Amino acid sequence: MSMVVAEHLHKTFGRFTAVKDASFRIEKGEIVGFLGPNGAGKTTTMKMLTGYLPPTAGTASIAGHDILDEPVESRRHLGYMPENVPLYDDMRVTDYLAYRAQLKGLRGMDMRSQVGYVIDKCGLEPKRKNLISTLSKGYRQRVGLADALLGKPDLLILDEPTNGLDPNQIRQIRELIRALAEEHTVILSTHILSEVEMICNKVIIIDQGEIKAADTPLNLTRGLRAAGRVSIEFKGDLNVVVKELEAFAPVKRVIVEEPQGDGWHRLMVRAEPGTDTREKAAAITAAHGFPTRHIYRHIPSLEDVFVEMTRRD
Repeated sequence: MSMVVAEHLHKTFGRFTAVKDASFRIEKGEIVGFLGPNGAGKTTTMKMLTGYLPPTAGTASIAGHDILDEPVESRRHLGYMPENVPLYDDMRVTDYLAYRAQLKGLRGMDMRSQVGYVIDKCGLEPKRKNLISTLSKGYRQRVGLADALLGKPDLLILDEPTNGLDPNQIRQIRELIRALAEEHTVILSTHILSEVEMICNKVIIIDQGEIKAADTPLNLTRGLRAAGRVSIEFKGDLNVVVKELEAFAPVKRVIVEEPQGDGWHRLMVRAEPGTDTREKAAAITAAHGFPTRHIYRHIPSLEDVFVEMTRRD
């Protein structure tokens, strides 16, 4: 059984459509990066999954429980950390988490055990007696994560969990999320694409309310135009090399870049995705006796995928 199944989710606010016919599936144990430009519909989609916003049309299920027909049961299986974590500054960390645990139906020894568990899991032991108002941004995020973990939900939905943190705090929260993913399915919304590349095994890209892609990072980069891009620097007759490269079937375009000086030329060769033209380029320059000092195949990144999927031109 899939952990999350979204079917034709649609959300409008008056005449504005925030999410349009969004369908995707997330399996148990996956760490999913949910990506999109500002205003693309990420947070709206997450709020529909968590029950904070009802969909205008369509539906979704969490751990097999429909978010509309079984709202309470579906929420029991998820923990949600919003982008701006709402905390009570005048409460101590332990008291706040105990209060949140009670709101989630935990009582007595079960409640105390759960609070102790999330404090330990999120590295909050040194701050457990501190007022929340005295905590740094990094520790406030940890409290938000601890809150989401109460009840040991099957699914964690984390909306921009590293927003506003410094590089050291980002690294700490990243490691914490990676550790949590050993026991929970995780949906992670973030603008830090390197973060997604490091910890996610699936990516969903949304733009203008529509799902543009849902696959592994490897599969997404394989089909990208950048996957067939090779650069070459050589010294010799520019026109000869360009002409022979353009005659090679997989090559779509040869771009002449700025001269490198001392008679050196640089070309950018664009070919079919997944095609490696380095061997052909090397053979051409070698056949004519042209010195070659650089041949490089560009490895597309998740950033390339994101730009390709969301650009407006």
